[in-house]
Parts: sequence; C-alpha cells; structure tokens
Amino acid sequence: MVKITEVARHAGVSPSTVSYALSGKRPISEETRQRIEDSIRELGYRPHAGARALASSRSNVLALVVPLRAGIHVPVVMRFAVSVVTAARRHDHDVLLLTQEEGEDGLRRVADTALVDALIVMDVQLRDGRLPLLRTLDRPSVLIGFPAEPAGLTCIDLDFEAAGELCVEHLAGLGHRVIALAGSPPEVYVRETGFAQRVVRGYTAAADRNGVASSVHPCEAEPAAARQLAERLLRERPALTGVVVHNEPVLDPLIDAFQSLGLRVPGDLSVTAICPDELAGRVRVPVTSIAIPADEVGAGSVELLMKKLGGTPVPEATLLPPRLTVRASTARRTTA
Repeated sequence: MVKITEVARHAGVSPSTVSYALSGKRPISEETRQRIEDSIRELGYRPHAGARALASSRSNVLALVVPLRAGIHVPVVMRFAVSVVTAARRHDHDVLLLTQEEGEDGLRRVADTALVDALIVMDVQLRDGRLPLLRTLDRPSVLIGFPAEPAGLTCIDLDFEAAGELCVEHLAGLGHRVIALAGSPPEVYVRETGFAQRVVRGYTAAADRNGVASSVHPCEAEPAAARQLAERLLRERPALTGVVVHNEPVLDPLIDAFQSLGLRVPGDLSVTAICPDELAGRVRVPVTSIAIPADEVGAGSVELLMKKLGGTPVPEATLLPPRLTVRASTARRTTA
C-alpha cells in the first residue's frame, strides 16, 4: 500500500504539503498541487477515508434505509441493495445499510452525524412518518417508492399502478372475464405500503374499465397459504379463468396448487405476475410477467443523489414504465 510519505518523495514536497493538498486546509500553488496529483495517479495512492472527507467536506457514504419489516420479500430487497452499492462504488461512495425499524428517530440519528452525505429510503408507505423529517434535512434524499403526497421529495420506482393495469389488460385481451389478484401479505396492506396499494389501484381500475369481474386476496408468503387461497378461489369463484400474482414466494406454490386441484395452466387458468424475470422463467410453467427492475431503480436512485449532491436539478418523480413478457402461462380463454 502506497504511503503519503512516498507520494511526498515522488512529488518533491513534504508530507505535510501533500496533506494540505488533500484537505484544503492551507493554500498551495497550482503547480505544486498538480505535481502532487500527478504523483498520486502514478503511484496509485488512495487517501484514507478521513482525508477524503476533509478534502471534500463529505464522508463519501450513502445511507440505504430499508427496514426489514414483516411481509417484505428479502431476496428482492437485496437485489435493490446490491444495485445501490454497485452504482455507489462507481461514484467512489460506500453504502451504510440501515435495516432496523427505527422510523424518524433512526433517520435523525444518522443525519445529525457526519456519517453519511445523503439517504436512499425504501419500503415507502402512503402516509410515511419519515417524510416530514426528510423534507427538512440538510442532506439530500431519494425515495425508492411513492407516498400519497410526494411533493417536495425525489422519488423513483416502477410504475406499479400501470403494472397492475397492464396485467389486467393482457388477461382481458385474451377474453378472460373473471379474475383474481393474489396479493402481498396482509401486513403489507395494513401498513399502506405504496407499491402494493398502487398495484391494487391499477388492477381494479383496469378491471372496471374492461368489464371484468375482479377480486383482491392478500396472501401470506407461505406454500400452505397459497394452497388455501387456491381452494378458496375455486370454491367462491368457480368461473375464475385468470389470476394476477403480486407475491413472489407464492407464485410457484400457487400454480402447483391449482394444478393439483385439477386446473391446467394455461388451458383452464391463465396466470400473470409482477416479479423478477428470473423467477417468472424458472417456475414449472414459465409465467407471463412484468419485471421488477431492481437494478435500474437502484442505480437510478444513486444517479439522482449524485446529481443532487452536485447541485444539479432532478425531477421529483421518476416512474419506470412496466414491461410485460409473454410466456407459457397465459392463453386465450376457451369457451366450453
């Protein structure tokens, strides 16, 4: 590892002069500064994090706030986190991951220190208690998700309302007239988590617009719950021919349950889902789905923060349009 003394010797200056160039504590000539920067590049010297912070008045650390609450599907959340970390490293930033359910107090504790330069906040609720504080912080923030009142905030996410609509439009276009939504776990709706609420809104609006009979069924993220839901739907809605799944862990078990109850997918029942592409493609019957663009959203949130840190204006709302991939799980409804 290259030391500051080696940089000083290579540039023909004292170690203290190199420190001044890094920290900006004292003025040095442009010629000397350039010589030091050339030596740093040539030797591959990487300043200590503390020195970088002194030089820029920043920590070069972003906080990713993602409380791991009940009903959250951790594998998908971690895809967002990995995307944020990868994008942050491209900008020479590290990421502090905050997973505790600390609400406003946790945000204030981090923001009141010099630990982080900015914040990315996930699992946004429609009436999120963290929002008033985020609007007043002296550090920029980006929300992955949309609250009911996003004014004054910077938000990015998949357009989940449009995603719910697109799933229904696809089924309606294939002639399905009785459908159901196998939704997120009940606690997700109780918290009024934004993405789940917006899927229901889009799904219901599109069903009404197309004259399709629809229903919404929260489902625990367990195979047994998937089986119970399949049995209930067949009992209560015998004319059912289409299902939208917005609950990654039950996608495969739900299809298995329907098939074990005598329904062929897609012969008797068409299934669509909002889930990662790799999940949709590897289940027993590859599922027509709308991808969750975790990589794009995570990287986009970092890019928005970098622009805000640099003083560049950014849009308040960035909604990524849904992309539906047709696979083997949907087919035109056949009449008996």
